[in-house]
Amino acid sequence: MNLNRPVIRLLILKDWQLFEKQLAAYVLAGLGALTLLGLARPWAFYLGSLALIVVVVAAACFAISNSLLVERKEQTLAFVMSLPVSPLDFTISKLLGNLLTFGVPFCVLLLGTLVVILSTPLPDGLVILATLLFGHILLAYSVSLAVAMQVESEGWNTFAMIGSMVLVNPFLMALGQIESIQGPIRQDAIAWSLPAALILGAQLLVSVVVLVHTAWWHGRKAAFY
Repeated sequence: MNLNRPVIRLLILKDWQLFEKQLAAYVLAGLGALTLLGLARPWAFYLGSLALIVVVVAAACFAISNSLLVERKEQTLAFVMSLPVSPLDFTISKLLGNLLTFGVPFCVLLLGTLVVILSTPLPDGLVILATLLFGHILLAYSVSLAVAMQVESEGWNTFAMIGSMVLVNPFLMALGQIESIQGPIRQDAIAWSLPAALILGAQLLVSVVVLVHTAWWHGRKAAFY
């Protein structure tokens, strides 16, 4: 397997430079939400939590829409095909570029959320809930990215993104029904239960499997179409 690493790096850098300003805006909006969260008051916690979820979900949808769906509309694939790049090179560059443009704000806001919880009067047990929430968004993003890579229909891609992301609320409601998770998140200590650890492990495992399968499926193609 011979990869054209210089071209892959250029394609990844192109995606990053195109969207870095917009991603910085998402990070700033997320930090604003975390400021509300850190006030540790009921109204501020509610607004901050809601705003944070909206920002992270919007960043995920933005990364997928602009790096894949918009490029298809603008037919930039014809330009890429003129470069010394194989379908595998293109697939890897798109996956890594997308993971970079979403991963940076995702990691910054995840770290910021954990810092706010641990450094304010909020119960430290919320670290568990926050981690599982970000894990769910990561899984939804991975599934949406895989669909966008494999399906050209804009309608199905929009359905996949919206469908996976709106499951955030049912997911939080389901966590609230698990006593071994609901109890510890109200405590001023971080106590991971077995169900919480299994859920997080499943989220990470499925996310990785989905992305690896997507890379394998597209990488084995002999042509772009």
